[in-house]
Amino acid sequence: MTTLFLTAAAALQHVTPPGHPERVDRLHAIYEALRAPAFKPLLRRIAPLAEPGEALRCHSEEYLQSVRSAQPVSGWVQLDDDTFVTSGSWDAAMRAIGGAEAAVDAVLSGEVRNAFVAMRPPGHHAEKDRSMGFCLFGNVSIAAKYALDHHRLNRVAVLDFDVHHGNGTQDLLWDEPRAIFVSSHQYPLWPGTGTADETGAHGQVLNLPLPPGTGTRQMREAWIPALARVAAFKPDLILVSAGFDAHRDDPLAGLDWTEADYAWITGAICDVAEDCCAGRVVSLLEGGYDLDALAASVATHVSVLMERGQ
Repeated sequence: MTTLFLTAAAALQHVTPPGHPERVDRLHAIYEALRAPAFKPLLRRIAPLAEPGEALRCHSEEYLQSVRSAQPVSGWVQLDDDTFVTSGSWDAAMRAIGGAEAAVDAVLSGEVRNAFVAMRPPGHHAEKDRSMGFCLFGNVSIAAKYALDHHRLNRVAVLDFDVHHGNGTQDLLWDEPRAIFVSSHQYPLWPGTGTADETGAHGQVLNLPLPPGTGTRQMREAWIPALARVAAFKPDLILVSAGFDAHRDDPLAGLDWTEADYAWITGAICDVAEDCCAGRVVSLLEGGYDLDALAASVATHVSVLMERGQ
């Protein structure tokens, strides 16, 4: 048994304007890192195209249609301050959802123990009726609802270690008692949400705001009790919003994480999964904007998943 790696060429067709940090080169950097011999055992598949209705698990029909109709024949259409769409964005977004759900299928069927989905656009900032922060649809939240409703799981956990608060995931899962959501993030920082007193409609949201400059010690001090709470929730599946922009070299924030921190948090998540749900973890790419740091951090993350997936 090994780790499933899902991606698709469609993700390269979501092209952002010159100078935009969420760019095609992010995936090229990841692909190059995962060409190393150590990653040969990965089970590689193309992320399938989701039916548009899958987005309705978390988003409104009106919002879905507004995004679809915004796709231009050429050039860019700007949806908000940070988010753009081009002619290839719709298919990329549908394959991001499809890849997340295919990963859930493979892990829950027992074909693999864990999976990593390298797709873009990312998703954890998208709210029910609003694009935001480079994100069109809440990929990880849709995957969580899919696991709960399609696979009839009792409980899922969504864990987010991106440097920016997963405000979209919080919005989409705010009133979902079957899902615990934990987010560590730099605070204060865009989008300005994610204080500790934001706890969800059922007390199932746990925010871990970290001051600028936070590194290994503070990160672990926040995550160790949070992961104990996740373990007490006893999820049947753990989903991860894997953003790598807390790295000390990332240009968009100011935390001080290294590849060793990503190895630790990945291993700690897998430890909880071992205890609660037979090691079942599905990880989805979110942020990470320094290409070298992103490549090294993803390689570290996937290496740990592969080690635990055996």
